[in-house]
Formats: sequence, structure tokens, C-alpha cells
Amino acid sequence: MATSQRLRRVPVKEHARVQVCVRLRPGVGTGQGQDAPCVRGVDSHSLEILNWRNEMETMKYRFDAFYGEKATQKDIYVGSVQPVLRHLLEGQNASILAYGPTGAGKTHTMLGNPDQPGVIPRALRDLLQMTRNSSGDEWKYSVSMSYLEIYQEKVLDLLEPSLHDLPIREDRNHHILVPGLTQKEITSFSDFESLFLPASANRTVASTKLNQRSSRSHAVLLVWVSQTQGWPPYARRAAKLCLIDLAGSEDNRRTGNKGLRLKESGAINTSLFVLSKVVDALNQGLPRVPYRDSKLTRLLQDSLGGTAHSVIVANIAPEKRYYFDTLTSLNFAAKSKQVVNKPFTQETLPDMAKRPHEDSRDAEPEAKRLCFEEENQTPLEDKPLSSLIALENLEPAVAQQLLRLEALEKENKRAGSHGPPLLNTPRKERQGLLKQLGETREKLKVLEERQREMEAKAAWNKEHGPAPQLPPKLRKKAVVLPLQKVQTPKKKTQEEDTVTIIQQKRRGRKRKTSILDSENKAPTKWEMALRPDLLARGKENILALLNTGSEKDLTALHQIGKKKARLIVAWRDLHGLFEKVEDLEKIEGVSATQAASFVKANILNSLGNLLN
Repeated sequence: MATSQRLRRVPVKEHARVQVCVRLRPGVGTGQGQDAPCVRGVDSHSLEILNWRNEMETMKYRFDAFYGEKATQKDIYVGSVQPVLRHLLEGQNASILAYGPTGAGKTHTMLGNPDQPGVIPRALRDLLQMTRNSSGDEWKYSVSMSYLEIYQEKVLDLLEPSLHDLPIREDRNHHILVPGLTQKEITSFSDFESLFLPASANRTVASTKLNQRSSRSHAVLLVWVSQTQGWPPYARRAAKLCLIDLAGSEDNRRTGNKGLRLKESGAINTSLFVLSKVVDALNQGLPRVPYRDSKLTRLLQDSLGGTAHSVIVANIAPEKRYYFDTLTSLNFAAKSKQVVNKPFTQETLPDMAKRPHEDSRDAEPEAKRLCFEEENQTPLEDKPLSSLIALENLEPAVAQQLLRLEALEKENKRAGSHGPPLLNTPRKERQGLLKQLGETREKLKVLEERQREMEAKAAWNKEHGPAPQLPPKLRKKAVVLPLQKVQTPKKKTQEEDTVTIIQQKRRGRKRKTSILDSENKAPTKWEMALRPDLLARGKENILALLNTGSEKDLTALHQIGKKKARLIVAWRDLHGLFEKVEDLEKIEGVSATQAASFVKANILNSLGNLLN
């Protein structure tokens, strides 16, 4: 039977700032004109670039590490990446991210070649070796991997290629997950190569004017390190390593992208722009960080401002033709090093820890295991309380409650001895019965105390006589006030009684509201009740205006526009005067409902003119 688990987070003593290093690619070309260098290193942490506004000046940048043109793959890995891997064995996440323009050497930094392996093969070789060396009686390690690409805002599995767009989800512990993503366990570096090399061939690449093998997608390698403790408290830890090879930002004027390449370039640039917005929002402390605006930033939510130890490797090119791409990459790297992450060790502790060889006990019924509070329960008294107390001396209601509680006590006791044991009931019901039994005992104690008080009172009365009776409380007398003059309500004036508006409620009877009291209110439904003589005079006033008014006069009426006014004048010229207001429905295009609505809309207006 599976045991429940509880999650424990052990925060790191200090927050971890995102580590940023810059790698300068060796120059290509003649070294003259547009191939001339515009960047040079100052020391192992600083570099300077020409100021495009004034080439006689330079702008200086300082990072956690700077690797010049002569730096090797090993230098970058040992200097910036390898120190982060130790956190994985402590149950903390880590991320390595390669950023830069197209053709700056990101894929070479992450993958390398057989002669100069990059960050990914070196990190996996060392990680597998570290888990083998650390495995023992205390902790046991297992490593698994997944490989995906983000192509035109679609998450695609590279281990088992398909065109299905995988969703990105977040669990209740705020972990970013990709449901449906293939996950393979690896135990050696050869296992990793057999999975990673064919999957890398599935990544989308294409040729542009700036790069013969330009990555057209963001590649993300996910490596999970699971730890299981061999003795109490049998904790479990899980850490994640993200190795990201970003596609480079592209200037389509120089790459010559068209058609599908242009669409791919647009998706890449958009996701990188959102990545820059995320960094800006984190640095400014904005309440909303736009992680969800892109699949890339959603997947990197742990790496930037999250719970991982992150390293960004910014790749730049030295040639002047890449000047603005290099300047943009340096600005992004400079603001990224201000982002602070909050890593922690996450442990999962089982509530009832067991050794692996004790799993067979899980199949036993839970009812056979005694709870601590059940073992410490005091046995029930053999003699019922009714045998110790004279029921005739008790009040009838108290005696009836005592017998009812005593019956419940006997039923529980009989169920524990002759009937099915109490421990065989489900745990929730068992706890309910024990709680009810405890409440029963408390009530019995209260009744026993009341009985003792009554016996002591009876003994005192027998010895000293009955206690003097207190005089009954005097009842309050009704006070009759003298007659007061009742003010008679004023009669409504003719104007107030002329029009009464009835508000129709959805439920209940009708409530009358005066027109003066209902000002500034917007009831849902209105009806009008007018005196018959005033209603007739109002209709006569409207009829006279219909028969004698010009088009301009008719437009002064409610629901009458220029078009209807012309129709009324035309009908009057053909057929003569209107005999009654309801004759409006004879005009083509005016229905009986519209004619009735016209009368209701204008009757109050004409009535107001009459009163004035």
C-alpha cells in the first residue's frame, strides 16, 4: 500500500546570482575592412568594444569570466561549468545556457567535436562519474535524460521524433514539466552517446549566407539526477540539469532569409526578444514577469529568477560586420548577471518510512497496525454509572440522557469484545468512534458532578431544613400612555396624483413608488397608469401634431427620425388626416408594436405640456 509523502524545502544560505561568462570566437577573413576586429580582451574578466558613435573611444564590460580567442573548450568547461555540477548531488537544479548571434560559436561551445568535446559531453561524463563515486549505503543515485527542441514555438521530442507539439505545464510545487516527453535512463557515457547522437541529427538546421549549418531551433537537454537515502528518514531528492543551445538572433538583411527560413528567423528573434524582456522585468522587480509569452522563457522559468544555479555563456564574434550583434549580446549578458536566483534542496520524506525489504508489510491490512493513541486508551469501567447513582433522585431529562449514553458505552464495549474488533474498522471511522467515546466519558463526568451536588444539597436540607424561598420576581406592569394626536396624512396634490409609476418586482406583489421618490433609480420594468381624461387629452395633443406638424415638428417626437417624419407627411398627403394615434401602424414599415411604443414614449411629454 503506497504511503503518503510530504515535501521539505531546505533553502541555500545565500542567494545565487546568475554567472555570466563571455567567449570571443577566433576571427575569420582577411582582418581588414569589415573583417577587422572591433573587440579585444583586457584581462580574464574584462573586455572592451569600439564605441560606434566615436571609434576613438571604447566601451568596457566586466563579467565573471572572459575567454579570448585562444581559450579551449576545456578552459571554458573547467572555469565556468564544472563548479556548478556539485549542486546536483545536493538536490539543487542547475542550468547552462549558450547565447549569442548566429555564427558566433554557440553550438560548438555546447557540442564541440570528437577532438574538442563541448560542454554537454564533458558535463555528462563528469556527472555520471560523480554519481558512481557518491553512490553507497547512504545515498543511491540514478540519472535519466530527455532531449527536445523548440521550433517555431512548438515543443518537439528529439529522442522519439514526431510532429506533435508537447505542452508545458507547472505542477503544484511550481516545477516546469513537459507531459509526454520521452525520458530515458542512462548508467554510462556510452548509453548517453547512443541516445544523444541520433537525437542531435533530428534537430532542425539549415544553411544561410552567414552559417552553413545554422540552428533553426532552440535545443534543450534535460538531465535528471534522483537520489534515494538508504536509511531513515529515507529521503528522496531530485535535481535537474538544463543544457540549452539557443538559436542565434539573425538580421535577415544579411542572412538573405526567404520563405520558410524567414518564418523560422521571425520565431527565433521573437523568443529571444521575450527572453530579454524577462531579464528586464526581473532586474526592475516588476510584479509580472512575462514567462508565458514564449515557450522558451516558460521552459527557462527555473533558470532565470527561479531555483537553479545558472551559467550563461555569451558567444560573440570579433569582426566589425557583427558589431551590432556583438553589442546586443554584451548588453544582454551585462543585465543578465544582475538576476538573482533562489536555489534550494528539495526533499521528499515518506510519512511512514520503511526499508526496501519491509515493503512486503505494505500488503497487510492497515487495520492490523495499532495506533499510538489506541494503545494508550484506558479500559472501560465494568460497573455502569446508573448502578452507582439513584436514578429516582435525578431529573427525568438527566436520567434519560444518562441511560442513552450508557447504552452507547455498552455498544462500543460489546463491539470490542464479542463483535467485530474496533481495529478492523476503517481508520477514519475508528477515529470517529474513539472521539465519540471520549465525548461520552466527558458527559458522564459532568453528570456525576451534578449528582454529587444534588446529594450534598439534599443532605444539607435534611440537617438544616429547607432553604428560605426567595420572593418571586415582580412582573413588569404595562404602562398605558395617554392618547396622542395622530397626524393625518396630507392629501396628494393633483400633480403628484396624476402619474403613478408601478415597479414590477420579479417576486412578491407590486409596490407603488411615487415619481418623486424614484428619482435617479433604474428599475428593471415600468408600467404607466394615467387618469383616463388626461390620457385622452394627451393622445389628442399627439394626434394634432401628427396632422398639422411639419417634418421638423415631427422629429421633435420620441422615436421619430427624419425618415419616419417624411413617411408620416407622405401618408397624410395621400390618405388625409389621421383619425387616431393608432393609425400610425397603417404606414408601411411601422408595426402595431412600434405604434404602441410610440404612444407610451410621447404620452408623458405631451402630458407635461398640458400640466404646464
